[in-house]
Amino acid sequence: MIKVVRGNPTPEELAAALAVVQARAAAVAGRPSGAPAPPAAWADPARVARHRLPAPGPTAWGRTYWPG
Repeated sequence: MIKVVRGNPTPEELAAALAVVQARAAAVAGRPSGAPAPPAAWADPARVARHRLPAPGPTAWGRTYWPG
């Protein structure tokens, strides 16, 4: 149930507001249990830790962040 608590919206304004609410409800219904979408794999900080640590040596500090 949607209720206008202040103002006098025109029929066009009400239709626009209801379209937004319906679109949002449809988007949430498409996801399992309304949960937010999982983050992209490139944003996962654990991807840096998947590789082995660099071998100790004088240039090891430069290889600590960029794997490979």
